[in-house]
Amino acid sequence: MLERIKASLPSLAPAEQRVGKLVLLDPRAFANLPVSELSDRAHVSKPTVVRFCRSMGYDGLSDFKLKLAGSVSEGVPFIHRSVDTDDKVSDVLVKVIDNTVAAFLKYRNDASSFAYEKASEALAETYKQRKRIEFYGVGNSGIVAQDAQHKFFRLGVTSIAYSDGHMQVMSASTVGPGDCVVVISNSGRTRDLMDACDIARKNGATTIVITASGSPLASAGHVHLAADHPEGYDRYSPMVSRLLHLLMVDILATSVALRIGSAKLQPALKEMKNNLRSKRYA
Repeated sequence: MLERIKASLPSLAPAEQRVGKLVLLDPRAFANLPVSELSDRAHVSKPTVVRFCRSMGYDGLSDFKLKLAGSVSEGVPFIHRSVDTDDKVSDVLVKVIDNTVAAFLKYRNDASSFAYEKASEALAETYKQRKRIEFYGVGNSGIVAQDAQHKFFRLGVTSIAYSDGHMQVMSASTVGPGDCVVVISNSGRTRDLMDACDIARKNGATTIVITASGSPLASAGHVHLAADHPEGYDRYSPMVSRLLHLLMVDILATSVALRIGSAKLQPALKEMKNNLRSKRYA
């Protein structure tokens, strides 16, 4: 993005060139400052700042700053670099957070809204028909499955989470048409998960898989939500894949909540809140 701005400078009006040079000088600051300060720093009017953003192909300043923030975060120095033995805690903090933020921003740009639409529609329809929703995961993915169950339960959507392979296979054997099974795996190569997904699909249940593209599990379900962030074992690597899976569950839960509608959701949330409040110690 910065290279494109640099190449476009000669074709811009002098005032817009000053805005472009301000971006190149300190892109991180530009992404966070209000338009009044940006115009003061570039010695131009506020409309000129907006015109520059539009001349670069963006809807306006807000859209430009959002894309710029993403571009800057994906290119920060510490991303994809191993932790050194002489790193201070402050260095580790920056490296871990920046690496995670960069992975999320990359996912935001690569994610398929069409796949989420299909998955959300299937889950909402299962809820409306009062059929079964089940989440399967093993290891770290099992934690994500439990989190998914918790989030959907708060929506008033009854669901089950299994992290034991044998239980997954047995439960998949009892699902049928109208039911929905969500299978979560980073590698997509766990035998029990693949078997459970295959059994559930053969029994007529809708299967949604959250896994890496190209994995055996990716083609085993009706809907594939690609989660492409392989963990690097040759260097220090935060468990970004699990955080990414949790983020994907949040997107699904929010989308399903919108489909359920506030008329059904709000009373359930209010009752839960009141019951939990009554259990608190004085």
